[in-house]
Amino acid sequence: MEDDETPPAESLLPYDSWTEEALRLVVVRALAHVAAEGLPGDHHFYITFRTDHPGVTMPGRLRIQYPQEMTIVLQHQFRDLVVDEGSGGFTVGLSFGGVPATLSVPFAAVTAFADPAIRFGLRFTAPDSEAPKSAAAAAEPAGPTAADAMPEAPQVVSLEAFRRRTPPKP
Repeated sequence: MEDDETPPAESLLPYDSWTEEALRLVVVRALAHVAAEGLPGDHHFYITFRTDHPGVTMPGRLRIQYPQEMTIVLQHQFRDLVVDEGSGGFTVGLSFGGVPATLSVPFAAVTAFADPAIRFGLRFTAPDSEAPKSAAAAAEPAGPTAADAMPEAPQVVSLEAFRRRTPPKP
């Protein structure tokens, strides 16, 4: 019988990367379903990705505004969602400040995926990257985005500090 204080043996098999690869497949399947059928019911997606990952293409203004990470929302106003499992990524059209833009994102660049309608979310290991920026990407204009809109874990706030206090009676 093993002692509870014995550290676990280090695996010679890459279970962590296999698990992450399998969970990324959930993102692929969800996006492929939406590309083919549209978003059902109240489902919508928050997708966070590394903008500096090789293969990410986006307007230069957005790249300047979000040099490392960006969150997009696929809900009511997106278009031309294409999932390419062969190349390992997706392309989607969005508007930023009323200016249309097309983003191409490799699945390996995705660091988080959430469907708030059902409180489902996944986080992935951030890829190490500082990809060289292309001159063409730096020249394209765009506007603000829904970055940082990823819902965070609820925080407990004490209301005691906001309560009205009655002065003590003399």
